Amino acid sequence: MESNQNMLNSNKVMTNSFNLKKTLFQYLKQWKWFVFSVLICLSASYFYLRYTTPLYRAWAKIMIIPENDNSVPGAVLNDLSPLGNNTNSEINDEILVFQSNKVLKNVIKNLNLNVQYFTKGRVLEVELYKSLPIDINFIDTDSILDKVNLNIDINVTSDKDFLYKLNEADTPKTFSFGDEIATSFGSVVVTPKIGNINNLIGSEFRVQITPLNNVVNYLKDKISISQSNSDSRALYFSLKDPIPQKAKDILNNLIFEYDEYATELKNIRANNTADFIDSRIQLIASDLVNVDDSIVRFKTGNKLTNVASEAGNALSSSVQIENTLTEFKTQLRLLNYMTELLGSDINSLKTIPSNLGLGDGTISALAVRYNELLVNRERLLRSAGEKNMVVVELDQTLNTIKQSLRQSIANSKKALNIQIISLENQSSRVASKIFSAPGQESKLRGIERKQGIKESLYLYLLQKREETAISLTATAPNLKILDEAYDSGSPVEPEPELFYIGALFIGLFLPFGVIYIADLLDTKIHNKEDLQNIISNIPILGEIPSIKRNYKYEKDLLVKKNDRSILSESFRIVRTNFDYVKRGRDIKNYGNVVFVTSTIKGEGKSFFSINTALTIANSGKRVLLIGADIRNPQISNLTKNSLKLKKNPTGLTEFLAEKSILTGEIIDSYSVNDIKIDLLFSGITPPNPAELLMKEARLKELFDYASKQYDIVIVDTAPSMIVTDTLLLSQFAGHTIYLTRAGYTDKQILNFAKELHANNKLNGMMLVVNDVKQSNFGYGAKYGYYSAPEKKSWFGRKKA
Repeated sequence: MESNQNMLNSNKVMTNSFNLKKTLFQYLKQWKWFVFSVLICLSASYFYLRYTTPLYRAWAKIMIIPENDNSVPGAVLNDLSPLGNNTNSEINDEILVFQSNKVLKNVIKNLNLNVQYFTKGRVLEVELYKSLPIDINFIDTDSILDKVNLNIDINVTSDKDFLYKLNEADTPKTFSFGDEIATSFGSVVVTPKIGNINNLIGSEFRVQITPLNNVVNYLKDKISISQSNSDSRALYFSLKDPIPQKAKDILNNLIFEYDEYATELKNIRANNTADFIDSRIQLIASDLVNVDDSIVRFKTGNKLTNVASEAGNALSSSVQIENTLTEFKTQLRLLNYMTELLGSDINSLKTIPSNLGLGDGTISALAVRYNELLVNRERLLRSAGEKNMVVVELDQTLNTIKQSLRQSIANSKKALNIQIISLENQSSRVASKIFSAPGQESKLRGIERKQGIKESLYLYLLQKREETAISLTATAPNLKILDEAYDSGSPVEPEPELFYIGALFIGLFLPFGVIYIADLLDTKIHNKEDLQNIISNIPILGEIPSIKRNYKYEKDLLVKKNDRSILSESFRIVRTNFDYVKRGRDIKNYGNVVFVTSTIKGEGKSFFSINTALTIANSGKRVLLIGADIRNPQISNLTKNSLKLKKNPTGLTEFLAEKSILTGEIIDSYSVNDIKIDLLFSGITPPNPAELLMKEARLKELFDYASKQYDIVIVDTAPSMIVTDTLLLSQFAGHTIYLTRAGYTDKQILNFAKELHANNKLNGMMLVVNDVKQSNFGYGAKYGYYSAPEKKSWFGRKKA
């Protein structure tokens, strides 16, 4: 017996390891849904790409040209300053200027970007740029228009008139071209811009007016500015827009406005320097006139014409001393002037003169550096607040330089005072040597020396003024354009290849995910293989295909004589396997009695019992079918129409309840689909089924009689887990066929069947899987060997 059972289960695949072939087949047999999902996703991508406005990308590249400071003190300050020689920081500052509100607003106004024109199509709206068929002129000031957010709909109805609608809910009004239309934000005038206006009749346009600040924020978000690397002064610009020419115009105009802004800052600094030099020239010119007048008055009053030669040498020395002394005093006055400009307030930030020709180069270098940082601070304040970290660092650097200037000026003044005192002492000694010279001559010399000094200083300032004027007219370039704006030539978004690849992936993933999740959540058995993986020590007789949907009448659910349908063949396989198992078992009592049970109601045991009985009877054996499910009798329902029963015949219930009824009286012979079979029906439904089935003597009498009179006795019993009826009868069973149903029987409740087998509560257990779908039948094989396969559509529906 054991050898036969092992031979029956020799083909079982008892493993929980991953089966690649099975898994692939599980998905491949649903190929229709994969194809359907892919087609839907690809179609959706096609229509999305068809009706989505493409975006083009424009690029531009420039190089920022720095302002050079080649003086040694300036280079030292650059090294000491936290901002000095920091290319990355300087470029980041320039990027902030590009993104400043002032520069972007100028770009928007130059290109009129806050007013957009669209032409309406059947599905999409297309933006118009430059070649506009109509023009809207706003009468009021730009300050009002810059804050307006609205849409204007215009429908050209004739060569003179058009329909005008301000809001979506408004009723369109008719106006003529050139009429002044009053609105809440001022008056507007609509005029055509093409010669043949008849071409516009029937066209619909939408004019969108966006607040200026909204457009500024949009450009800040959309314009990308980056460095080629951290040490490079080259900047890359990019912008995506539905209109490539518009994107190029925006980038070119942005570069132009930045250059204008930087040039304006340089001119402001040069103008401040020129104003300072002009004021000094006026002051020195006035002093020079006074000196000339003093000479004229002195010579006229003293009747002097030439300088005496007697004190030539002494006077020569005196002149040299006085020249030096005057120069030092002049420098001292300039230092005092710069001290006044610096002021005592630490927060006072004013431009100071840097090219006065002071003897101390450190002071000049500090003044130049101070002015440059002050200009940078003013430029940053236009795009950032005073609490910005860069501005705060600039303020700290300016205050440091200011303190250094004060200290350097103080040191220079001390040195000059010492030198002046020394020169004055020298002058006194020289004067004593020329005491014999006429006093008038000495005084005249003094006046002339003053005159020479004033003249040299005046000429020096005139030279500086000319240099400043030249710098105003020849401003150094702020940037170098490496590549003017150019477009990609083809759309960059959306990318059709990526969309179609994504659609293909999603189309494959969706059914895969659904099948995977359905399989993950599925707790039912579906075929013989699933059952084998759960219960490995009980022989499986076979599978019964799902056939209910294919038969219209009750009689078609029962096998027929000489039937070659898949249903009949499936039961023949079960019969053959049962005979094979039966021969391997040595059963002394009731070896020809077969119980049919299941775990729960609805698994098809009554359907299986009667068809098994008919299949065995069709082989020429005497078969008795007993309906032992007295709680829910189904044998009579399945054969009612075939046997034309008018009422429920006397059956097992009456036999157990009435001792006077003989066994032969309750068994009748019938012909079901031309197959002769004896039937013992369940009888009426009793109120105490369990108690009736406990009448062991009557049951023994019945089964003793049946096992002797018939070749096979098939007993349709109640579900084993729901009620105890089957277990009460189990002692009279030689074999038990335990029925499961595909897609219905839960894997978890099969533990009950394993428990019954382990505890030997049911004799000779065998398993059968009922209602197996075609796609799951056998090991995934299709049936139709004995009959022509049905023609079906792609998704499983039968064709007419």
